Amino acid sequence: MNHRGVEYTVAMTATPGVWKWQFQLGDEIKSGRTETRIALLAIRRVQLRIDRELKKAAREPAT
Repeated sequence: MNHRGVEYTVAMTATPGVWKWQFQLGDEIKSGRTETRIALLAIRRVQLRIDRELKKAAREPAT
């Protein structure tokens, strides 16, 4: 999937209601898990995380 130009994945785990996600910004790979029974909520949480990371990257001065 793609959000604001960032490719990401969200996949259900063997544990019901737990989703794992991953995306890459530059050279850094971010990954984690979220708990919800609703697939669209898991996707939305990853999109919000991408938004936070993009905002954080924009604030940091380029070195």
